[in-house]
Amino acid sequence: MLNDTVHLDLDAYFRRIGYTGPREPTLAVLRDIQRMHPAAIPFENLNPLTGVEVRIDLASVQQKLVHSRRGGYCFEHNTLLQNVLTVLGFRVCALAARVLWNQPDDAVTMRSHMLLRVAVDGEDYIADVGFGGQTPTAPLRLIDDIEQATPLEPYRLLPAGTYRLLQARIEGEWKTLYRFDLVEHFPVDFAVSNYYLWTNPSSHFTSSLSAARSRPEGRWALSGRRLNVHRLDGDGERRELESVDEVVAVLDEVFGIAVPDRAAFDAALARLSLF
Repeated sequence: MLNDTVHLDLDAYFRRIGYTGPREPTLAVLRDIQRMHPAAIPFENLNPLTGVEVRIDLASVQQKLVHSRRGGYCFEHNTLLQNVLTVLGFRVCALAARVLWNQPDDAVTMRSHMLLRVAVDGEDYIADVGFGGQTPTAPLRLIDDIEQATPLEPYRLLPAGTYRLLQARIEGEWKTLYRFDLVEHFPVDFAVSNYYLWTNPSSHFTSSLSAARSRPEGRWALSGRRLNVHRLDGDGERRELESVDEVVAVLDEVFGIAVPDRAAFDAALARLSLF
């Protein structure tokens, strides 16, 4: 559902992700946007980590992700993408998912993830630019049991009763990201989950540091003080950062994130006892 009370600065968004192509509701355009968005706008949790409210209205999301050298998590990324695609003429609706990363496929978790269903040329696709270190870099056809290539890893959808599982093949093994159904959700439906994620002490967004960025050559992810790099050519890297200054430098230089409040950030890392 398009937020019709706030102006979407499409030009600024396209400058942010480096897109200069057509502005029409085609599969080629959708593919370009989904590839370029997570390469330019990082996944990160600095707001909840430092106790700053995460607002998921379009005005706040646009100011933060487009104009402020910041990123965010799924509700922010996919709210922005939903509005962009709607302005371009796509038929889009929001869906909710239960995250199952590193959990059994039948685990009952809260609906804490937002993704999009997009109709293009009579066929439905899943679009998602907000799943952190495993964000798909291409739209996925809403068809079960087929392997689907993306610029990075292959993905597939599997039926699971009235739900579907989204899986990625990582180092030869299929791993489940989340379980979802096709019930349309609206901004009010995400409000409670969003509030929990940025306020609850047991939320991983308040109790750990994370950042991720997907580039054409691979994936970069920061978890706590550990920087992980996975390149398509197989050349990986894992290293422990040695100081808060080094973390701030990596956020800036690798992820393109400008830390908004250094004192609050330092205090948050001290609370986590990372150093």
